Amino acid sequence: MKVFAIILASGKGERFKSFLPKQFTKLSGKTVLEHTVEILEKQDEIDEIIIITLPEFIPKVEEFVLENNWKKVSKILAGGKTRQESSYIGLQAIKDENSIVLIHDAVRPFVSERIIKEVIDKLKIYKAVDVAIPSADTIIKIKENNLIDYIPERRFYWRGQTPQGFHTSVIKKAHEKAIKENFQATDDCGLVLRYNLASVYVVKGEEENIKITTPLDIYITDKIFQLKSHKIVGNYNLSSLKGKVGVIFGSRRGIGESLVKLCRKYKVKVYGFSRRNGVDICDVEKVKKVLEEIYKREGRIAFVIVTAAVLKRKPLINFSTQEILEQIKINYIGSINVAQVSFPYLKESKGHLVLFTSSSYTRGRAFYSIYSSTKAAIVNLVQALSEEWEPFKIKINAICPERTATPMRFENFGKEPMKTLLNPQKVAEETLKVLLTEITGQVIEVRKDEEKYS
Repeated sequence: MKVFAIILASGKGERFKSFLPKQFTKLSGKTVLEHTVEILEKQDEIDEIIIITLPEFIPKVEEFVLENNWKKVSKILAGGKTRQESSYIGLQAIKDENSIVLIHDAVRPFVSERIIKEVIDKLKIYKAVDVAIPSADTIIKIKENNLIDYIPERRFYWRGQTPQGFHTSVIKKAHEKAIKENFQATDDCGLVLRYNLASVYVVKGEEENIKITTPLDIYITDKIFQLKSHKIVGNYNLSSLKGKVGVIFGSRRGIGESLVKLCRKYKVKVYGFSRRNGVDICDVEKVKKVLEEIYKREGRIAFVIVTAAVLKRKPLINFSTQEILEQIKINYIGSINVAQVSFPYLKESKGHLVLFTSSSYTRGRAFYSIYSSTKAAIVNLVQALSEEWEPFKIKINAICPERTATPMRFENFGKEPMKTLLNPQKVAEETLKVLLTEITGQVIEVRKDEEKYS
Protein backbone atom coordinates (compact mmCIF):
# COMPACT_ATOMS: atom_id res chain seq x y z
CA MET A 1 0.00 0.00 0.00
CA LYS A 2 1.05 3.54 -0.70
CA VAL A 3 2.22 5.48 2.36
CA PHE A 4 1.26 9.14 2.84
CA ALA A 5 2.44 11.48 5.58
CA ILE A 6 0.47 14.52 6.69
CA ILE A 7 2.50 17.13 8.56
CA LEU A 8 0.37 19.48 10.65
CA ALA A 9 2.05 22.89 10.60
CA SER A 10 -0.92 25.25 10.87
CA GLY A 11 -0.87 25.97 14.60
CA LYS A 12 -0.71 29.63 15.57
CA GLY A 13 1.06 28.86 18.85
CA GLU A 14 -0.92 30.94 21.34
CA ARG A 15 0.93 29.23 24.22
CA PHE A 16 4.25 29.92 22.49
CA LYS A 17 3.79 33.70 22.98
CA SER A 18 5.68 34.71 19.85
CA PHE A 19 4.72 36.64 16.71
CA LEU A 20 6.28 33.79 14.72
CA PRO A 21 4.56 30.37 14.92
CA LYS A 22 6.84 27.82 16.61
CA GLN A 23 7.07 25.62 13.50
CA PHE A 24 8.84 28.51 11.73
CA THR A 25 11.30 29.22 14.52
CA LYS A 26 14.91 28.54 13.54
CA LEU A 27 17.02 25.97 15.34
CA SER A 28 20.44 24.76 14.27
CA GLY A 29 20.33 26.56 10.97
CA LYS A 30 16.82 25.60 9.83
CA THR A 31 13.21 26.05 10.88
CA VAL A 32 11.55 23.43 13.04
CA LEU A 33 9.30 22.53 10.09
CA GLU A 34 12.30 21.95 7.81
CA HIS A 35 13.93 19.62 10.31
CA THR A 36 10.69 17.63 10.61
CA VAL A 37 10.02 17.38 6.87
CA GLU A 38 13.58 16.26 6.19
CA ILE A 39 13.23 13.30 8.54
CA LEU A 40 10.12 12.07 6.71
CA GLU A 41 11.58 12.92 3.28
CA LYS A 42 14.46 10.51 3.95
CA GLN A 43 12.26 7.55 4.86
CA ASP A 44 12.15 5.11 1.96
CA GLU A 45 8.76 3.75 3.03
CA ILE A 46 7.03 7.13 2.70
CA ASP A 47 5.78 7.93 -0.80
CA GLU A 48 4.14 11.35 -0.47
CA ILE A 49 4.11 14.19 2.04
CA ILE A 50 1.26 16.66 2.49
CA ILE A 51 1.98 19.81 4.50
CA ILE A 52 -0.90 21.64 6.18
CA THR A 53 0.07 25.17 7.17
CA LEU A 54 -1.24 28.67 7.79
CA PRO A 55 -2.47 30.36 4.57
CA GLU A 56 -0.02 33.25 4.91
CA PHE A 57 2.91 30.84 5.21
CA ILE A 58 2.19 28.78 2.09
CA PRO A 59 4.66 30.84 -0.05
CA LYS A 60 7.36 30.32 2.59
CA VAL A 61 6.78 26.54 2.64
CA GLU A 62 6.90 26.52 -1.17
CA GLU A 63 10.31 28.19 -0.90
CA PHE A 64 11.44 25.48 1.52
CA VAL A 65 10.44 22.79 -0.98
CA LEU A 66 12.56 24.36 -3.71
CA GLU A 67 15.51 25.27 -1.49
CA ASN A 68 15.73 21.84 0.14
CA ASN A 69 14.88 19.92 -3.03
CA TRP A 70 12.15 17.92 -1.32
CA LYS A 71 10.89 15.36 -3.83
CA LYS A 72 8.05 13.85 -1.81
CA VAL A 73 6.08 16.97 -0.89
CA SER A 74 3.08 16.71 -3.22
CA LYS A 75 0.68 19.25 -1.65
CA ILE A 76 0.86 22.33 0.56
CA LEU A 77 -2.60 23.19 1.88
CA ALA A 78 -4.12 25.84 4.11
CA GLY A 79 -5.18 24.43 7.47
CA GLY A 80 -8.39 24.85 9.41
CA LYS A 81 -9.30 26.50 12.68
CA THR A 82 -8.57 23.36 14.73
CA ARG A 83 -6.04 20.53 14.62
CA GLN A 84 -8.86 18.13 13.80
CA GLU A 85 -10.05 20.24 10.88
CA SER A 86 -6.48 20.46 9.54
CA SER A 87 -6.09 16.68 9.74
CA TYR A 88 -9.30 16.22 7.75
CA ILE A 89 -8.13 18.71 5.11
CA GLY A 90 -5.02 16.59 4.64
CA LEU A 91 -7.02 13.37 4.50
CA GLN A 92 -9.37 14.80 1.89
CA ALA A 93 -6.34 15.37 -0.35
CA ILE A 94 -5.63 11.63 -0.38
CA LYS A 95 -7.73 9.97 -3.09
CA ASP A 96 -6.26 6.49 -2.67
CA GLU A 97 -8.52 4.83 -0.09
CA ASN A 98 -6.41 1.67 -0.14
CA SER A 99 -3.42 3.38 1.46
CA ILE A 100 -1.99 4.17 4.86
CA VAL A 101 -1.33 7.61 6.32
CA LEU A 102 0.87 8.96 9.08
CA ILE A 103 -0.27 12.16 10.79
CA HIS A 104 2.59 14.00 12.46
CA ASP A 105 3.04 17.26 14.36
CA ALA A 106 5.43 19.62 12.59
CA VAL A 107 6.73 20.68 16.00
CA ARG A 108 8.15 17.23 16.80
CA PRO A 109 11.49 17.55 14.95
CA PHE A 110 13.18 14.62 16.73
CA VAL A 111 10.95 11.75 15.65
CA SER A 112 13.26 8.83 14.96
CA GLU A 113 13.55 6.54 12.00
CA ARG A 114 12.86 3.64 14.36
CA ILE A 115 9.47 5.07 15.41
CA ILE A 116 8.41 5.79 11.82
CA LYS A 117 9.39 2.35 10.58
CA GLU A 118 7.68 0.60 13.49
CA VAL A 119 4.42 2.52 12.99
CA ILE A 120 4.38 1.61 9.31
CA ASP A 121 5.26 -2.01 10.09
CA LYS A 122 2.44 -2.35 12.67
CA LEU A 123 -0.06 -0.97 10.16
CA LYS A 124 0.39 -4.24 8.28
CA ILE A 125 -1.42 -5.86 11.22
CA TYR A 126 -3.55 -3.10 12.78
CA LYS A 127 -5.72 -0.39 11.22
CA ALA A 128 -4.66 2.28 13.72
CA VAL A 129 -1.36 2.82 15.52
CA ASP A 130 -0.45 5.38 18.16
CA VAL A 131 2.92 6.37 19.64
CA ALA A 132 3.29 6.97 23.37
CA ILE A 133 5.74 6.78 26.26
CA PRO A 134 5.18 5.69 29.86
CA SER A 135 4.58 8.56 32.25
CA ALA A 136 7.40 9.19 34.69
CA ASP A 137 5.04 11.31 36.78
CA THR A 138 2.11 10.20 38.89
CA ILE A 139 -1.17 11.12 37.16
CA ILE A 140 -3.89 12.63 39.31
CA LYS A 141 -7.54 13.38 38.52
CA ILE A 142 -8.84 16.49 40.21
CA LYS A 143 -12.27 17.88 40.91
CA GLU A 144 -13.40 21.37 39.95
CA ASN A 145 -12.35 22.66 43.40
CA ASN A 146 -8.76 21.46 42.77
CA LEU A 147 -9.08 18.59 45.24
CA ILE A 148 -7.83 15.17 44.10
CA ASP A 149 -10.61 12.90 42.89
CA TYR A 150 -8.43 9.81 42.54
CA ILE A 151 -4.94 8.63 41.56
CA PRO A 152 -4.93 5.97 38.84
CA GLU A 153 -2.21 3.32 38.57
CA ARG A 154 0.60 5.00 36.68
CA ARG A 155 1.78 2.01 34.64
CA PHE A 156 -1.44 2.09 32.59
CA TYR A 157 -1.15 5.79 31.70
CA TRP A 158 1.17 6.81 28.87
CA ARG A 159 1.82 10.17 27.19
CA GLY A 160 0.80 10.38 23.56
CA GLN A 161 3.14 11.42 20.74
CA THR A 162 3.06 11.38 16.95
CA PRO A 163 3.12 10.16 14.25
CA GLN A 164 -0.17 8.34 14.48
CA GLY A 165 -0.77 5.89 11.67
CA PHE A 166 -3.98 4.65 10.05
CA HIS A 167 -5.51 2.84 7.16
CA THR A 168 -6.75 5.87 5.25
CA SER A 169 -10.32 4.60 4.86
CA VAL A 170 -10.64 4.09 8.64
CA ILE A 171 -9.44 7.52 9.74
CA LYS A 172 -11.50 9.23 7.03
CA LYS A 173 -14.62 7.49 8.29
CA ALA A 174 -13.79 8.55 11.86
CA HIS A 175 -13.52 12.19 10.82
CA GLU A 176 -16.74 12.06 8.84
CA LYS A 177 -18.62 10.71 11.87
CA ALA A 178 -17.10 13.43 14.08
CA ILE A 179 -18.21 16.13 11.63
CA LYS A 180 -21.80 14.86 11.74
CA GLU A 181 -21.70 14.79 15.54
CA ASN A 182 -19.75 18.08 15.83
CA PHE A 183 -17.29 16.28 18.12
CA GLN A 184 -13.74 17.51 18.78
CA ALA A 185 -10.98 15.17 19.97
CA THR A 186 -7.44 16.06 21.00
CA ASP A 187 -5.94 13.67 18.46
CA ASP A 188 -6.90 11.36 15.60
CA CYS A 189 -6.69 8.08 17.53
CA GLY A 190 -9.32 9.47 19.86
CA LEU A 191 -11.78 9.57 16.96
CA VAL A 192 -11.11 5.98 15.95
CA LEU A 193 -11.69 4.84 19.53
CA ARG A 194 -14.82 6.95 20.00
CA TYR A 195 -16.53 5.32 17.03
CA ASN A 196 -15.09 1.87 17.72
CA LEU A 197 -13.68 1.59 14.20
CA ALA A 198 -10.53 -0.32 15.08
CA SER A 199 -8.23 -1.40 17.87
CA VAL A 200 -5.32 0.99 18.33
CA TYR A 201 -1.87 -0.53 18.78
CA VAL A 202 0.72 1.53 20.70
CA VAL A 203 4.32 1.83 19.53
CA LYS A 204 6.68 2.93 22.28
CA GLY A 205 7.91 6.45 21.62
CA GLU A 206 11.01 8.25 22.87
CA GLU A 207 11.63 11.02 25.38
CA GLU A 208 13.48 13.02 22.70
CA ASN A 209 10.36 13.08 20.50
CA ILE A 210 9.16 16.18 22.31
CA LYS A 211 6.50 18.60 21.13
CA ILE A 212 7.50 22.25 21.06
CA THR A 213 4.66 24.08 22.78
CA THR A 214 6.08 26.72 25.12
CA PRO A 215 9.12 29.05 24.99
CA LEU A 216 10.85 26.71 27.47
CA ASP A 217 10.54 23.89 24.93
CA ILE A 218 12.62 25.93 22.47
CA TYR A 219 15.47 26.09 24.97
CA ILE A 220 15.21 22.36 25.60
CA THR A 221 15.05 21.63 21.87
CA ASP A 222 18.03 23.87 21.20
CA LYS A 223 20.04 21.91 23.78
CA ILE A 224 18.99 18.60 22.21
CA PHE A 225 20.14 19.87 18.82
CA GLN A 226 23.42 20.92 20.37
CA LEU A 227 24.04 17.52 21.93
CA LYS A 228 22.42 15.36 19.28
CA SER A 229 24.81 13.66 16.90
CA HIS A 230 23.94 12.49 13.41
CA LYS A 231 25.21 9.55 11.46
CA ILE A 232 25.68 9.46 7.71
CA VAL A 233 23.15 6.90 6.52
CA GLY A 234 23.02 5.57 2.99
CA ASN A 235 25.37 4.56 0.24
CA TYR A 236 27.66 7.32 -0.95
CA ASN A 237 30.09 6.73 -3.79
CA LEU A 238 33.27 8.65 -3.01
CA SER A 239 34.27 8.36 -6.66
CA SER A 240 31.82 11.20 -7.37
CA LEU A 241 34.30 13.53 -5.63
CA LYS A 242 36.71 13.03 -8.51
CA GLY A 243 38.05 16.31 -9.85
CA LYS A 244 36.88 18.45 -6.93
CA VAL A 245 39.37 20.77 -5.29
CA GLY A 246 39.78 20.61 -1.55
CA VAL A 247 42.03 21.94 1.19
CA ILE A 248 42.96 20.16 4.43
CA PHE A 249 44.59 21.95 7.35
CA GLY A 250 46.29 19.56 9.75
CA SER A 251 47.36 17.12 7.06
CA ARG A 252 50.68 15.95 8.47
CA ARG A 253 49.42 13.07 10.59
CA GLY A 254 46.43 11.28 12.07
CA ILE A 255 43.02 11.87 10.52
CA GLY A 256 44.31 14.70 8.33
CA GLU A 257 46.95 12.46 6.78
CA SER A 258 44.34 9.75 6.16
CA LEU A 259 42.08 12.31 4.48
CA VAL A 260 44.81 13.39 2.08
CA LYS A 261 45.57 9.77 1.11
CA LEU A 262 41.88 8.98 0.62
CA CYS A 263 41.32 12.10 -1.48
CA ARG A 264 44.19 11.15 -3.74
CA LYS A 265 42.81 7.63 -4.06
CA TYR A 266 39.56 9.11 -5.42
CA LYS A 267 41.32 11.60 -7.69
CA VAL A 268 40.42 14.67 -5.64
CA LYS A 269 42.74 17.63 -6.15
CA VAL A 270 43.69 18.01 -2.52
CA TYR A 271 46.09 20.47 -0.92
CA GLY A 272 47.33 19.63 2.55
CA PHE A 273 48.88 22.07 5.01
CA SER A 274 50.30 21.95 8.52
CA ARG A 275 52.86 23.78 10.60
CA ARG A 276 55.49 21.43 9.19
CA ASN A 277 55.10 22.92 5.69
CA GLY A 278 54.84 26.45 7.02
CA VAL A 279 51.09 27.01 7.37
CA ASP A 280 49.89 27.60 10.91
CA ILE A 281 46.12 28.15 11.03
CA CYS A 282 46.70 30.58 13.89
CA ASP A 283 48.23 32.91 11.29
CA VAL A 284 45.26 34.20 9.31
CA GLU A 285 47.48 35.85 6.70
CA LYS A 286 49.18 32.54 5.91
CA VAL A 287 45.81 30.84 5.53
CA LYS A 288 44.60 33.65 3.31
CA LYS A 289 47.68 33.43 1.11
CA VAL A 290 47.51 29.67 0.47
CA LEU A 291 43.80 29.78 -0.38
CA GLU A 292 44.40 32.67 -2.79
CA GLU A 293 47.16 30.67 -4.48
CA ILE A 294 45.00 27.54 -4.77
CA TYR A 295 42.08 29.49 -6.20
CA LYS A 296 44.36 31.26 -8.67
CA ARG A 297 45.71 27.89 -9.82
CA GLU A 298 42.47 25.84 -9.84
CA GLY A 299 39.72 28.44 -10.22
CA ARG A 300 37.59 26.82 -7.53
CA ILE A 301 37.58 25.37 -4.01
CA ALA A 302 34.80 22.89 -3.20
CA PHE A 303 35.64 22.10 0.42
CA VAL A 304 37.90 23.00 3.31
CA ILE A 305 38.57 20.64 6.24
CA VAL A 306 40.31 21.51 9.51
CA THR A 307 41.69 18.59 11.54
CA ALA A 308 44.51 20.51 13.23
CA ALA A 309 44.33 20.22 17.01
CA VAL A 310 46.49 20.02 20.11
CA LEU A 311 45.70 18.15 23.34
CA LYS A 312 47.67 18.45 26.57
CA ARG A 313 46.58 16.57 29.68
CA LYS A 314 47.20 17.95 33.12
CA PRO A 315 45.35 19.95 35.80
CA LEU A 316 44.44 23.48 34.79
CA ILE A 317 46.50 24.97 37.63
CA ASN A 318 49.62 23.38 36.11
CA PHE A 319 49.18 25.00 32.69
CA SER A 320 51.22 28.04 31.83
CA THR A 321 49.49 30.97 30.15
CA GLN A 322 51.42 30.17 26.99
CA GLU A 323 50.17 26.54 26.98
CA ILE A 324 46.59 27.67 27.47
CA LEU A 325 46.79 30.21 24.65
CA GLU A 326 48.41 27.70 22.30
CA GLN A 327 45.50 25.27 22.72
CA ILE A 328 42.86 27.98 22.33
CA LYS A 329 44.56 29.37 19.23
CA ILE A 330 45.01 26.04 17.44
CA ASN A 331 41.79 24.34 18.53
CA TYR A 332 39.44 27.30 18.19
CA ILE A 333 40.82 30.55 16.81
CA GLY A 334 42.48 28.63 13.96
CA SER A 335 39.09 27.30 12.85
CA ILE A 336 37.65 30.81 13.01
CA ASN A 337 40.50 32.05 10.82
CA VAL A 338 39.89 29.32 8.26
CA ALA A 339 36.12 29.99 8.29
CA GLN A 340 36.59 33.70 7.65
CA VAL A 341 39.10 33.27 4.84
CA SER A 342 37.26 30.32 3.22
CA PHE A 343 33.91 32.09 3.02
CA PRO A 344 34.20 33.76 -0.44
CA TYR A 345 35.45 30.57 -2.09
CA LEU A 346 32.82 28.35 -0.51
CA LYS A 347 30.13 30.92 -1.30
CA GLU A 348 31.06 30.68 -4.97
CA SER A 349 31.12 26.87 -5.00
CA LYS A 350 28.24 26.41 -2.52
CA GLY A 351 30.74 24.18 -0.81
CA HIS A 352 31.53 22.64 2.54
CA LEU A 353 33.54 23.60 5.60
CA VAL A 354 34.22 20.67 7.93
CA LEU A 355 35.60 21.18 11.43
CA PHE A 356 36.39 18.59 14.08
CA THR A 357 35.03 18.32 17.60
CA SER A 358 35.35 15.60 20.24
CA SER A 359 33.00 13.57 22.41
CA SER A 360 34.36 15.64 25.29
CA TYR A 361 32.37 18.65 24.03
CA THR A 362 29.21 17.41 25.77
CA ARG A 363 30.88 17.33 29.18
CA GLY A 364 34.27 18.77 30.13
CA ARG A 365 36.90 16.19 31.05
CA ALA A 366 39.25 16.47 34.01
CA PHE A 367 42.89 17.17 33.06
CA TYR A 368 42.02 18.39 29.58
CA SER A 369 39.62 21.18 30.38
CA ILE A 370 41.01 23.54 27.72
CA TYR A 371 40.71 20.93 24.97
CA SER A 372 37.14 20.01 26.02
CA SER A 373 35.97 23.60 26.19
CA THR A 374 37.47 24.51 22.81
CA LYS A 375 35.72 21.50 21.26
CA ALA A 376 32.42 22.70 22.75
CA ALA A 377 33.14 26.10 21.21
CA ILE A 378 33.63 24.46 17.79
CA VAL A 379 30.12 22.98 17.99
CA ASN A 380 28.61 26.36 18.81
CA LEU A 381 30.61 27.93 16.00
CA VAL A 382 29.29 25.37 13.51
CA GLN A 383 25.70 25.88 14.59
CA ALA A 384 25.98 29.67 14.44
CA LEU A 385 27.68 29.72 11.03
CA SER A 386 25.15 27.27 9.60
CA GLU A 387 22.53 29.97 10.17
CA GLU A 388 24.73 32.82 8.92
CA TRP A 389 25.77 30.92 5.81
CA GLU A 390 22.46 29.25 4.97
CA PRO A 391 21.48 32.04 2.50
CA PHE A 392 24.72 31.37 0.62
CA LYS A 393 24.18 27.59 0.47
CA ILE A 394 27.45 26.89 2.29
CA LYS A 395 27.36 23.69 4.34
CA ILE A 396 29.26 23.52 7.62
CA ASN A 397 29.43 20.55 9.99
CA ALA A 398 31.52 19.15 12.82
CA ILE A 399 32.88 15.59 12.79
CA CYS A 400 32.83 13.92 16.20
CA PRO A 401 34.84 10.68 16.13
CA GLU A 402 35.06 8.24 19.00
CA ARG A 403 38.48 7.42 20.41
CA THR A 404 40.74 7.19 17.34
CA ALA A 405 44.17 5.66 16.84
CA THR A 406 46.10 8.87 16.17
CA PRO A 407 49.56 10.00 17.28
CA MET A 408 47.96 12.73 19.42
CA ARG A 409 45.99 10.11 21.33
CA PHE A 410 48.99 7.84 21.87
CA GLU A 411 51.05 10.77 23.11
CA ASN A 412 48.45 11.61 25.75
CA PHE A 413 47.01 8.23 26.74
CA GLY A 414 49.80 5.78 26.00
CA LYS A 415 49.25 2.33 24.63
CA GLU A 416 45.65 1.16 24.21
CA PRO A 417 44.22 -1.99 22.61
CA MET A 418 43.97 -1.19 18.91
CA LYS A 419 40.70 -3.09 18.59
CA THR A 420 39.05 -0.53 20.90
CA LEU A 421 40.04 2.44 18.73
CA LEU A 422 38.68 3.84 15.50
CA ASN A 423 40.86 3.56 12.43
CA PRO A 424 41.69 7.09 11.14
CA GLN A 425 40.82 5.84 7.65
CA LYS A 426 37.26 5.08 8.83
CA VAL A 427 36.96 8.66 10.13
CA ALA A 428 38.34 9.98 6.83
CA GLU A 429 35.78 7.98 4.84
CA GLU A 430 32.86 9.26 6.90
CA THR A 431 34.18 12.81 6.63
CA LEU A 432 34.30 12.65 2.83
CA LYS A 433 30.75 11.22 2.76
CA VAL A 434 29.55 14.41 4.47
CA LEU A 435 30.75 16.32 1.41
CA LEU A 436 28.21 14.40 -0.68
CA THR A 437 25.26 15.48 1.47
CA GLU A 438 23.26 18.67 2.00
CA ILE A 439 23.58 18.36 5.78
CA THR A 440 24.54 21.55 7.59
CA GLY A 441 24.89 22.73 11.18
CA GLN A 442 25.21 19.20 12.55
CA VAL A 443 27.57 17.17 14.68
CA ILE A 444 28.35 14.04 12.65
CA GLU A 445 29.11 11.09 14.87
CA VAL A 446 31.63 8.46 13.79
CA ARG A 447 31.53 5.32 15.89
CA LYS A 448 33.62 2.22 15.86
CA ASP A 449 31.89 -0.63 14.07
CA GLU A 450 32.31 -4.31 14.81
CA GLU A 451 35.10 -4.82 12.30
CA LYS A 452 38.62 -5.40 13.47
CA TYR A 453 41.15 -2.63 13.26
CA SER A 454 43.10 -2.95 10.01
